[in-house]
Amino acid sequence: MALGSGGSGVVVPRNFRLLEELERGEKGIGDGTVSYGMDDSDDIYMRSWTGTIIGPLNTVHEGRIYQLKLFCDKDYPEKPPSVRFHSRINMTCVNHESGGVEPKKFGLLANWQREYTMEDILTQLKKEMAAPHNRKLVQPPEGTFF
Repeated sequence: MALGSGGSGVVVPRNFRLLEELERGEKGIGDGTVSYGMDDSDDIYMRSWTGTIIGPLNTVHEGRIYQLKLFCDKDYPEKPPSVRFHSRINMTCVNHESGGVEPKKFGLLANWQREYTMEDILTQLKKEMAAPHNRKLVQPPEGTFF
């Protein structure tokens, strides 16, 4: 079940929603290959987050650790966060100059719904790494950054 959704039609306020996401991110997600947390615990608006994805098996990404920055503006979760890879990566949905995930090329952001979470974004990006059009793309040297 998505965070902040109880099926009752009640809209969970932004900060409560982000607190739920923070708690979930701190506990660890699934198999541990995707994680996220706040950049600055003193930021009362909970805007700046760091995500980590460990590349999926049987791809050129296998074993690589990718760091991302997610920025939740005041209109989150009504609108998606901006998502940018800090670690250099070659993927069809990532701008090769800035590392930004391009919403028009990444379905989850293009078709954003309030129920989606930062965890959903990271999990879907990991799946995208394993997609046929990304799994064998030549990658920049490991440990390089945008």
